[in-house]
Amino acid sequence: MASTLFFSFLGSMLICMALIPPLMASAGRMHFLDLPDGRKGHPAPVAKVGGIALAAGTFTAMLLWAPKDEIVFAGLLGGVAILFFGVWDDRVGLDYRAKFLGQIVAAGLVLWVGGIHPTVLPFLPEGWSIWWLTGAIMFVLVVGMTNAVNLADGLDGLAGGLSLISFAGMAYLAYEADDTVVMLMMVPVLGGLLGFLRFNTYPARIFMGDAGSQFLGFYLGVMALVLTDPARGPYSPLVALFLWGLPLLDTIGVMIQRLREGRSPFIGDRNHLHHKLLGMGFSHHSAVILIYSVQVGLIALAYTLRWQSDWLLAVVYLAIAITVLSLFFVSVPNWTSGSNVKGVTLQKWTVCWSTLQPWVGEWSRQWLAAAVVGLLFLSVFFPSSVPSDVGVVAASLLVVMTGGFLLFPRTLPYLVRAGLYVGSTGVLYFAEVQGVAQGASWLQPVNIYFAMLAALVMVSIRVNTVHRFETTPLDFLMVFLAVLVPFLPELRVGTMNVSVLTAKLIVLFFAFELLLHADRERLWRGGVLAAWLLAGLTFHAWW
Repeated sequence: MASTLFFSFLGSMLICMALIPPLMASAGRMHFLDLPDGRKGHPAPVAKVGGIALAAGTFTAMLLWAPKDEIVFAGLLGGVAILFFGVWDDRVGLDYRAKFLGQIVAAGLVLWVGGIHPTVLPFLPEGWSIWWLTGAIMFVLVVGMTNAVNLADGLDGLAGGLSLISFAGMAYLAYEADDTVVMLMMVPVLGGLLGFLRFNTYPARIFMGDAGSQFLGFYLGVMALVLTDPARGPYSPLVALFLWGLPLLDTIGVMIQRLREGRSPFIGDRNHLHHKLLGMGFSHHSAVILIYSVQVGLIALAYTLRWQSDWLLAVVYLAIAITVLSLFFVSVPNWTSGSNVKGVTLQKWTVCWSTLQPWVGEWSRQWLAAAVVGLLFLSVFFPSSVPSDVGVVAASLLVVMTGGFLLFPRTLPYLVRAGLYVGSTGVLYFAEVQGVAQGASWLQPVNIYFAMLAALVMVSIRVNTVHRFETTPLDFLMVFLAVLVPFLPELRVGTMNVSVLTAKLIVLFFAFELLLHADRERLWRGGVLAAWLLAGLTFHAWW
């Protein structure tokens, strides 16, 4: 199963990434360009063919590695239908009635061919729900989610990132429920999305178009209902609401606001949550990261509450929904105008923070450097033994680094990074494996130390103004996936859960890049630390 998931994920990602360049090159000739207008932020035409590449990778991986199941067959049929109407829309610009027709056809195929609909409704005894009622509810929800993701596609990387977070959460819940069908339908979408987001993170070089956003929304709607069908697994259908997250709430809020103002709910405007954040003064980057963070929180709630009663799920979700929807009915302050906020103007806060920020940035960077050096200096003493082949690699890299320092000074940044990455990975890996096997008492304090180190990295990134290290929304998603996916029980070395080591290395690598980016004139310090780590591995291999 692990190899099937791996090849399904990798195959979908590679196919998507391979198709995007030629599709981008031919987008103008085929009239698949998103042209600038008053509601759009991009100043030049952008190819909107990412959805085609994403769907091609997903479909190919499903056909090759997903089980030959009626749900998979129905999902493929529905996916082809929604993709066809989406591509048609991207090509000629359909009105909302034609779009609805395509969504109805796709949902109907899934419902009738695959027989996909919940068999039990929340708060009703088993047997009370009848097929036409559950079918109608499923129909409405699938069409609603298809439109929700389509409407959320308003900022670079937003719809794709939100979908990636939801699909990752669904794949993990499917793993826990041993639902191989859902897993092998979700993993290809995850692979394709990562391949697509490589080109879609701000500033985007390609858009997914209606073909991509409706494709993602359709699969989010269908697979969440399949996963939470009580007849198939242990989860309540209400868990699906948390898995759908912000796109559903954003769509509900926008529709209600349009109706209250006497406008058509199907005519686009700039009242979505991401528009409100931009109006409050958030940058494109910050708005996307904030929305991602909320979505991650909702997925975490889905996991935390997955075994709880329907009543508790409903109460928690209702509280979240009221909080989010209230943003559509209250006056949101425009922080860009410098208006008073609790009697203190934005300009005063800006002057105060501009005075403190350089000091805070320098302080955080110095503390981060001390924390990283102290940790790695001591970590060399943790492993009791290292395989001889690892010692050969470490010794060879140490020799190459020394020669490079002396003969090729321009290679210093690359050699230092190679030494730090290889040395820290080796030291932490063997320390973790041997510490878990021996039940070492230092493991828990080290984990707490890494949590504090992660907080220090985040502070340093945000406040450093002299040599600013820019992260992207894709960095956020990669960290999220790298921490989440390895929690699967199969990914273990002996009794060690690889996720713990992965999370530590992510924090450490971000710290390396931040420090080396800020202190390019003092790379030799990083070189000394890298030499210490490699020498420690060499020593443990033979003595």
